[in-house]
Amino acid sequence: MSKSFNILIAGFGGQGVLFSGKVTAYAGLLEEKEVSWFPSYGPEMRGGTSNCSICISDDPIGSPQVNTPDVLIAMNLPSFTKFINAAVPDSVVVVDSTTVSATSDREDIKAFYVPASQIAIDKELPGLANIILLGKMLKETNFAKKESVIEAIKKSVPAKRVDMLEKNVKALEIGLEL
Repeated sequence: MSKSFNILIAGFGGQGVLFSGKVTAYAGLLEEKEVSWFPSYGPEMRGGTSNCSICISDDPIGSPQVNTPDVLIAMNLPSFTKFINAAVPDSVVVVDSTTVSATSDREDIKAFYVPASQIAIDKELPGLANIILLGKMLKETNFAKKESVIEAIKKSVPAKRVDMLEKNVKALEIGLEL
């Protein structure tokens, strides 16, 4: 049976939405899956709304745009509000409960409320709530092997930010433990 994931990661620009989407897509590529990565953001890159559609599948992908995700990461309240009802039944929804005070009353989804921004601060990993949430998503969906995601982080962290490599891996591990 073929498996596919239609993933939507959404938040404000500057929260690492596009980076975590890139890591997710790269992990799929490393596992030789069909992959699409479709970023969308407003003209104000930092601070404006930002989301990223990622499709990972055993089969060819018809459209890169994810309108009805089966996996959703919401990093802010506007994104949660906009996309929570678009998630299909049995979706995995991972929410940064530090920045999103709302919860869903939907009983047909698996929602996980993770205080990722606060954990990132507490663990001295500022700015890495996105990767903590990615780790939680990985734990709940198994969209890729952990080793593939770590390799994807290594390939996605730019050379000028090599100091962030170990911190990103640590953030992923924290998310996997939640």
